Amino acid sequence: MIDVTDATFEEEVLRRSLERPVVVDLWAPWCGPCRTLGPVIERVVDATEGAVALVKVNIDENPVIAGSFQVQSIPAVFALKDGKVVDAFIGAQPEDAVAEFVAKLTPAPSEADLLVDEGVRAGTEEPLRKALELEPDHEGAISALAAMMIAGGDTDGAIALLVRIPETPQTRLLLAEARLASQQVDVDGADVDALLDGLLDRVRDDTAARQEFLDLLETLGPEDPRTNGYRKALSARLF
Repeated sequence: MIDVTDATFEEEVLRRSLERPVVVDLWAPWCGPCRTLGPVIERVVDATEGAVALVKVNIDENPVIAGSFQVQSIPAVFALKDGKVVDAFIGAQPEDAVAEFVAKLTPAPSEADLLVDEGVRAGTEEPLRKALELEPDHEGAISALAAMMIAGGDTDGAIALLVRIPETPQTRLLLAEARLASQQVDVDGADVDALLDGLLDRVRDDTAARQEFLDLLETLGPEDPRTNGYRKALSARLF
């Protein structure tokens, strides 16, 4: 469970909902039904073992979020997938109703889902390939298989797989890793700062250098303090 603010809503809710369903509980300290409903939602979401994320929003402190949901009464609970609201309810609900609400966000695993779990646990490609025979665009199977292919040196095959599915933070990272590996850039063993500094003078006129620069930033991730500085440096060179 995460407390979300107006400033963190995009990262913690919208972007996270691209990877798994997010339940947003809008509440306020003065709201009695909110205090009743809160622990119920927490128990139900905890029981999904990470398949569903829960965030809480104090509407008194975060009016922008409250306004975006057009909240008129609380508790108000919204479910988001892929950045969009897919379900909602208003007011305190019994636990069985909350459980039904959350269960609709996590349908029973398909045969392909089970094969993906098997492949990831065993670290083998065969179950993942079988999953793709059943569901050719299964995002979990493609991401897991692509990661194994990158580790095994088949970067072209990994890229061909990844471009079949919608872009997510995970696929962007895997594509970056695949492209860098195909150029024999060992990110783990490299001085990334030196690589980025060396590419800066070339990014304006060299498309390949610009892509490598962006791929290196992707591997650093948004939490790395260097990422924002290098993105600003890139913008300065391009514009």
